[in-house]
Amino acid sequence: MLKITQKKGLVGAKQNQKETMRTLGLRKIHQSVVRQDDSATRGMIRTVAHLVTVEEVD
Repeated sequence: MLKITQKKGLVGAKQNQKETMRTLGLRKIHQSVVRQDDSATRGMIRTVAHLVTVEEVD
């Protein structure tokens, strides 16, 4: 499992990055979600890596 936390806002971000953040379930700065560690989630994280931090949780 991965804990994904939004660290920066989406002002000035590209549309695909905004959509990826919404798909991950992130809407506000400092909001966190826990997602399965799979290739789809890793791909979304790669798209918005500069906007989020990622931690592994059990």
